[in-house]
Amino acid sequence: MSSSEKSFALRRLHSLLGVIPLGVFLIQHLVINHFAVDSPEAFDKASDFMFHLPFKIALETVVIYLPILFHAIYGIYIAFTAKNNVKNYSTFRNWMFLIQRFTGVVAFIFLAVHVWQTRIQAARGIHMDYAYMHDLLSNPFVFALYIVGILSVIFHFANGLWSFAVSWGITQSEKSQNIMAYVSLFAFVVISYIGITALFAFI
Repeated sequence: MSSSEKSFALRRLHSLLGVIPLGVFLIQHLVINHFAVDSPEAFDKASDFMFHLPFKIALETVVIYLPILFHAIYGIYIAFTAKNNVKNYSTFRNWMFLIQRFTGVVAFIFLAVHVWQTRIQAARGIHMDYAYMHDLLSNPFVFALYIVGILSVIFHFANGLWSFAVSWGITQSEKSQNIMAYVSLFAFVVISYIGITALFAFI
């Protein structure tokens, strides 16, 4: 396999993992959080159900942690080696390419903080319930961080759907790619609504 073929295969794998399983997990995670809109008790019940899933550690490792590590590390490599040409060709897609790389770096930093504040703390015996999240997000700085972080993650996923469709040959014509751009925008708006309303429910 040539270096160009290897690079193409890695980029396709990177794109695929961003949608399956990571995109699916993102939506599932935000939906669980959205139970807080109903009541603290509803969130605690949904959270406890996910926390006590059988083979949870194995599932999280295979479905979440390993894909995130590959997607993040290779994504950062792409971000810092990509040749952005926004200054010379300020087209919509070039701007999306640049913002995609930027939100990827922001998302990586945010997820590291989020894992420390939730998964690591849970491993130390702290119960991840509504009260814990309420106390955490009552800090204005932390709340602002979560707003920026969640929107960055969602944008990165939604805009990544467009790249995924192109990389895997789903959208080959200009018309189909334009339609996919609207699909990505719709996904960003809907998922952002779920994520942000859930965030405000904790305070």
